[in-house]
Amino acid sequence: MTDTAVRVREFRMPDVGEGLTEAEVLTWHVRPGDTVTDGQVVCEIETAKAVVELPVPFDGVVHELRCGEGETVDVGQVIISVSVAEAAAVPPPRTAPQPPPPERLPVLVGYGVGRSSTKRRPRKPVVPGPAPVPGRALAKPPVRKLAKDLGVDLATVVPSGPGGVVTRDDVHAAVVPLPVPAPDATAAPQAAPAERETRTPVKGVRKATAAAVTASAFTAPHVTEFVTVDVTRTMRLVAELGQDPQLAGCRVTPMLLVAKALLVAVGRNPGINATWDGAAQEIVRKHYVNLGIAAATPRGLIVPNIKDAHTMSLPQLASAITELVSTAREGGTSPAALRGGSITLTNIGVFGIDAGTPILNPGESAILAVGAIGPRPWIHKGRIKPRQVVTLALSFDHRLVDGELGSMFLADVAAVLERPRRLLTWG
Repeated sequence: MTDTAVRVREFRMPDVGEGLTEAEVLTWHVRPGDTVTDGQVVCEIETAKAVVELPVPFDGVVHELRCGEGETVDVGQVIISVSVAEAAAVPPPRTAPQPPPPERLPVLVGYGVGRSSTKRRPRKPVVPGPAPVPGRALAKPPVRKLAKDLGVDLATVVPSGPGGVVTRDDVHAAVVPLPVPAPDATAAPQAAPAERETRTPVKGVRKATAAAVTASAFTAPHVTEFVTVDVTRTMRLVAELGQDPQLAGCRVTPMLLVAKALLVAVGRNPGINATWDGAAQEIVRKHYVNLGIAAATPRGLIVPNIKDAHTMSLPQLASAITELVSTAREGGTSPAALRGGSITLTNIGVFGIDAGTPILNPGESAILAVGAIGPRPWIHKGRIKPRQVVTLALSFDHRLVDGELGSMFLADVAAVLERPRRLLTWG
């Protein structure tokens, strides 16, 4: 036979990333009294790199939430306790009747032996708390946070996304404007003091980005080179590829061909794809390309990377870039996707900027910035004509990339974009 005993187990904030020390609790999906099962997501947290769902590793009933939403918690700190029912062994009954032994009564020091006149009540079974409410609104973590910030109950929002998912637009549409009170004619008008400053706590992605760019800027000696190139042929190819059935469902943009040109240039100049190991005093050359794509998200700048991008065909690369950017904008980038990058591509042209001096992603030796593509007067076949022109900017770590290597790499990228047929002859 078995009996059940109840004890409280604690779940501590795990290290969900590489060396992370803290995380912010964004949303709790459970409350005290709720029943949880092993693997059930109980909360969403925001680390310095991504938004992550945390599953609880055991069954039971929520006993207590040890921290509130919006609170920053150190790794290893208890965030939730759960009442867990455990089996306790009970000796089996005797098979044959035995004469009762002399009864041994408990002796309480100072009181002698005595028989208690009270009877113990039978143990009450553990009553599980209420199950999670069915029909919980479907929404991604950033949308849930937006709804919380705006005071919108997701259960009252009419979803418009695929599969009944609530979108950011749905939340904004559900915001009820507060009624404006009529001015009191008898009260003397008073000018409200204007807020001249706003202070925002530095945490999450912003904190990680600040630490990373500071370490990079003051550790790696940056050199930036520029080249302006005629990409008219590349823009024509982009238009043609947009009609290709093999690329259906993928967003075909100039960045796709820039990424492919970068990968070809890495193959021709492998020394650019390396990192500086200061502790070992070694240059580590990588025989793979994990292509980082800088992405501006509502949470800040992140650089997820496409693993082994050098092995991908053009359709595979297009699909990978489309999925990476979409996931980043929705706040679903995993910590693993942010680790192990080898070279980065950033698009500043989307903001109408012609050129800039990008800062290296820590641990990488080069980053390529793509400026705005637009018509400019250009000498083509001996005549001045309007052509589609772009400026590329390459920043590299001068400790391991000298001027010759950086210039050859940048020239190769420009050459491919000027004549994209080189993707066939050089690739």
